[in-house]
Amino acid sequence: MSTTSTNTNPSAAPPLVPDSARPAVSRARYGLLASLFVITAINYLDRTNLSVALPHIKDDFHLSATEQGVLLSSFGWAYLLLQIPTGRLIDKVGAKLAFGYALIGWSLATAAMALTRGFGSLIGVRVALGAFEAPAFPSNNRLVVNWFPGRERGRATATYTAGEYIGLAIAAPVLSLLTVHFGWHSVFLVTGAIGLLFSVVWFRRVYDRPEHSPRVSAGELAHIRQADEQETADAAEKAAASEPTDIWADLRVLLTNRRLWGMYIGQFASASVLFFFLTWFPSYLVEEKDMGVIKAGFWASAPYLAALVGTLVGGAWSDRMLNSGKSRTFARKAPVMIGFVLASIIVCANFTNSVPLVITFMSIAFFAQGLMQNSWALFSDAVPRRLTGTGGGVFNFMANAGGVLTPLVIGVIVDSTGSFAWALGYIAIVVAVGLLAYALLIDKVERVEA
Repeated sequence: MSTTSTNTNPSAAPPLVPDSARPAVSRARYGLLASLFVITAINYLDRTNLSVALPHIKDDFHLSATEQGVLLSSFGWAYLLLQIPTGRLIDKVGAKLAFGYALIGWSLATAAMALTRGFGSLIGVRVALGAFEAPAFPSNNRLVVNWFPGRERGRATATYTAGEYIGLAIAAPVLSLLTVHFGWHSVFLVTGAIGLLFSVVWFRRVYDRPEHSPRVSAGELAHIRQADEQETADAAEKAAASEPTDIWADLRVLLTNRRLWGMYIGQFASASVLFFFLTWFPSYLVEEKDMGVIKAGFWASAPYLAALVGTLVGGAWSDRMLNSGKSRTFARKAPVMIGFVLASIIVCANFTNSVPLVITFMSIAFFAQGLMQNSWALFSDAVPRRLTGTGGGVFNFMANAGGVLTPLVIGVIVDSTGSFAWALGYIAIVVAVGLLAYALLIDKVERVEA
């Protein structure tokens, strides 16, 4: 079979590339990681643009805080319910196709937000957006497991996760300016167009597995396939190539393991912090701290950048500890647990009206949430290798249960009390639960047998 012909059908499986046709030297896995970084940034840009435009949308459509909470939560309804089915889909068709077509779908849904004419149509489009974005993180997880050896997955996970915060940091000031000068409709048209443009790059540059990519050298392929202390290379390859078995048997494995439940509960807590910043944070600055939309947009970028730093620090620190001889359990758990402790500082913002102090407390809390993102590397080291897609779907389902609940709870609290004070208290309570789950349920990080 010729390896020089161009495959113009993105749904066709690419041919295996013989070693003789491979380059002498390559770092193709970093190119794959760059694509994951960009697509994750776009993913979060499209799910958070509503929070930037919301102060204007609520005035146009006369929305109460509870209605705003329902609207902010609606993204998560289909996103949550489709995590396990899309994880299963990824195990069957591969992450490239699942993620690529999802990108096209959610970009069109994003642009459609500009056509909405009321609360009902806003809800409908946001539900569609959540449905199309469902394959995102299970796909990321699958591609990192396929393209990186175990000792590099912490940094790889941190790098693509950092795309979340770059998207947020750019979105806050830029989309605030678009909202004020061109109207809130422009926000959704611009961000939708960005995703459609990148879909061309995705289908041309991304491969499900390194052995299918002509850019991967034989040396790099051997490096990617190297075994770690958890599994032999043969076992890893066999697991990666295996077909999914009965869905109920697989779910039984994923839902009856105590350690995995510790990870699920911790991810729920981490996502609760994340979704406060994704949904209510700009409105919190405008309504609770009396900032203008543009000022709030620029100040909001500081916590988002702090979260970026936290993510990179957590991933690099975890891999460094692992490679220096620390146990996998300590290296993977420590950044996440420290993140839970630091995130509780968010309640300190209730006791000051100083903008610099408020932003400092919020930056520390979001930095801490960045540290918590090492949970994906931890989960990648624990989930059965053949179930990385389905397991990633379950893991993200648990996370986004927090994503659905948090905006609703905060909306009800704000309507009931007229303040965000108890909303920040709710976040602190949830992270305490996450800390206890990690301390009491995850005694050891090792691959679950299945």
